[in-house]
Amino acid sequence: MAANNSSDPIQHQEELGEGGGAGVKHEAEEEGEGASSSAAQATATTMLPRSSSRPQLDLSGAAIHGTLEDRNPTILLPNQSDDISHLALDIGGSLIKLVYFSRHAEHSAEDKRKISTKRRLEMFNGGRRSYPILGGRLHFVKFETVKLNECLDFISSKQLHRGGVDSPSWCSGAQPDDIVIKATGGGAYKYADLFKERLGVSLEKEDEMDCLVAGANFLLKAIRHEAFTHMDGQKEYVQIDQNDLFPFLLVNVGSGVSIIKVDGHGKFQRVSGTNVGGGTYWGLGRLMTKCKSFDELLELSQRGDNSTIDMLVGDIYGGLDYSKIGLSASTIASSFGKTISENKELSDYRPEDISLSLLRMISYNIGQISYLNALRYGLKRIFFGGFFIRGHAYTMDTISFAVNFWSKGETQAMFLRHEGFLGALGAFMSYEKHGLDDLRIHHLVERFPMGAPCVGGKIHGPPLGDLNEKISWMEKFVQKGTQITAPVPMGAPATTGMGGFERPTSKGDILRSDASAALNVGVLHLVPTLDVFPLLEDPKMYEPNTIDLNQDEFKYWFMVLSDHLPDLVDKAVASEGGTDDAKRRGDAFAHAFSAHLARLMEEPAAYGKFGLANLLELREECLREFQFVDAYISIKQRENEASLAVLPDLLMELDSMNEEARLLVLIEGVLAANIFDWGSRACVDLYHKGTIIEIYRMSRKKMQRPWRIDDFDVFKKRMLTDKKDQPYKRALLFVDNSGADVVLGMLPLARQLLRQGTEVVLVANSLPALNDVTANELPGIIAEASKHCGILRKAAEAGGLIVDAMAGIQDDIKDEPMSVPLMVVENGCGSPCIDFRQVSSELAAAAKDADLLILEGMGRALHTNLNACFKCDTLKLAMVKNQRLAEKLFNGNIYDCICKFEPVS
Repeated sequence: MAANNSSDPIQHQEELGEGGGAGVKHEAEEEGEGASSSAAQATATTMLPRSSSRPQLDLSGAAIHGTLEDRNPTILLPNQSDDISHLALDIGGSLIKLVYFSRHAEHSAEDKRKISTKRRLEMFNGGRRSYPILGGRLHFVKFETVKLNECLDFISSKQLHRGGVDSPSWCSGAQPDDIVIKATGGGAYKYADLFKERLGVSLEKEDEMDCLVAGANFLLKAIRHEAFTHMDGQKEYVQIDQNDLFPFLLVNVGSGVSIIKVDGHGKFQRVSGTNVGGGTYWGLGRLMTKCKSFDELLELSQRGDNSTIDMLVGDIYGGLDYSKIGLSASTIASSFGKTISENKELSDYRPEDISLSLLRMISYNIGQISYLNALRYGLKRIFFGGFFIRGHAYTMDTISFAVNFWSKGETQAMFLRHEGFLGALGAFMSYEKHGLDDLRIHHLVERFPMGAPCVGGKIHGPPLGDLNEKISWMEKFVQKGTQITAPVPMGAPATTGMGGFERPTSKGDILRSDASAALNVGVLHLVPTLDVFPLLEDPKMYEPNTIDLNQDEFKYWFMVLSDHLPDLVDKAVASEGGTDDAKRRGDAFAHAFSAHLARLMEEPAAYGKFGLANLLELREECLREFQFVDAYISIKQRENEASLAVLPDLLMELDSMNEEARLLVLIEGVLAANIFDWGSRACVDLYHKGTIIEIYRMSRKKMQRPWRIDDFDVFKKRMLTDKKDQPYKRALLFVDNSGADVVLGMLPLARQLLRQGTEVVLVANSLPALNDVTANELPGIIAEASKHCGILRKAAEAGGLIVDAMAGIQDDIKDEPMSVPLMVVENGCGSPCIDFRQVSSELAAAAKDADLLILEGMGRALHTNLNACFKCDTLKLAMVKNQRLAEKLFNGNIYDCICKFEPVS
């Protein structure tokens, strides 16, 4: 790209999401995706043009689908429903980057319970629509530009230019005319005729700088853990304050380097650049090492020792530092400096050492030039993108060291997970109706499944072509243990190289980032229509995890989860009828989850800021990925039936007590029933010592006060004195396990609140996790319980849980007052824990009038949220069913209980 030396660069400002005119077009040169020159100083842009030549794309609620280690994770679009064929390309001098869209099946219509609850919570309004859970994804793929034909084969095999083989128009046989796809980079001009000849499509060129900035702004606004720092081999994810995002410096390191000062959405200026970039490294490296690919060259550098080639400060000062100016003995004084004083030929040097020396020379240069530009404009943050970086630790460390050294620690170098796809993503965003303004960080839910695309012949995710004659991903995974090397076909059978669905390499049960892989193991699922819980006291300061997983802590939980794994696999296989297919998937799940654990043992921060809640969620998502929907379903059903059978006697016993005694027994009952937890090895062992009811009664007898945390007296005063004449308006009860926990513990407590005139909302998981009860299961449990209790029946009817009048009511209800409603809502989770930064919109609406929260169970009140603060009275109830956790939290013992009441003033 030629430099535009205008002394008065135009800077047009836009609000993303609006239509707009054309941007300033720059001349294209062979500097590839970096598109820069060292002489380039300042070019400007206008707002990103929106094309109306294609069907429209809805990006509201978009989120990533990949682990925090994924360098190019899929992005899901939950709300896309149009028949679109969006495909965008960034064709650089070295690499071609693709971003394309694929659909997902919508979920079935909402049931009566949800509709009734939404009406009562006033969730139906003109500004909110009911979205499907998964509408689609954005996928990221790369090819070497010299292998353009492979890229064209890939597009053709998936029919991406025609909407994909899953699109309604393709299935109906309709062939759209005058197909136009978005493209940016110099190759959009150079190869336009070839795309027309091979695919029959026209490339609509988008300005490269426009696309880079639009892509970066989108990611930094939308993705919670998009940016990270990397110093001394340590990765730390950075949460960007959206109110303090601008200005920043964006350094795109492709074949060349572009340095862009970004002042806002659509407002930026290219201020500098250099022709020494990724193309330089690849070109010199290829000449000097004979490597056949960029990734091979990078992989060589990981085994290199640059001190055999570079002249270091210590070489000049006899092994000493030059401390006066802050240079350590290991600082490079002159790249390749030692070669001038040694009587050696190129063949005498190791290719590994040459590769590392080249890498550090270019990375230091980029880091210093970037810092000088940041200094020039008074900027403290520099974001580095472009495919030169590739998530490569040495590269990031070198750039970070240069920025940190020259700025004396005042300027921060940060990197982007989608580093190489900024331009392609920006081109993708140039389609009209992108919905970017509706996107919020809390729409993202981080998941860590394996991302298996094919199970037992059934294709999941985007179409992968004809797999009938190929070994399925899962079968190959089981056969090879955890050694996975790109088993999924890269589009057409002849497609190889760098394109397609590349998979991680794992050796010895450790999932490693591999230089030849575009993606690391794991994915991030999206659950859309999520909200921040409105009763959080300070969402910005909220941290769900009570304990962070350091190396020692993780070793312990690694052992716990590994010991529990065989039993979990047995339960999962049994839940699917014990078929051969279920056994095959069970083996694959065990290998996959073990590999995740081993990866985290090696590097606890591999998947970002990781707490115990994230680890437990990883297990559940991995189960679901291998199609085990509810591993404990039969156990839950059995325990629910046994508990419901004794519920009438318990309610009769409670009704015979005075208010004060009843309240104590209710809290004791919740704590006693919380012992039924299939996630705890100690509790599982208890199942061999008696029936469910016998264990429950034994547990109740041991509920002697004082408890480890005992605020019962404060809670009693609040309930029976302060709230006697003016009871709580609405209570949210976060339930935990099925069986005795919910039936004999939380339902009687809910009943007591209903008697006092408090609306009760039972909050349960959206998806199964261990033996936790789900929101879909609760109405059936309540319906059965209502056969023996008029209070529950009337409240359930008022809350829309029981639609038809029920026969067989055993108690006389004619003297009962008009009931307040009992409702059920989903929490938006599929984990034993809960992160209140991301809850269902249904729960957020229910919280609007709530003035009491009750969090029950280890997952929601101990592993997470023990220290969380809320805007209303909060009661946290749990039995500690792990000795190490009891010691860490309270210096206590297993089976200690907490009754922690936190009233608001």
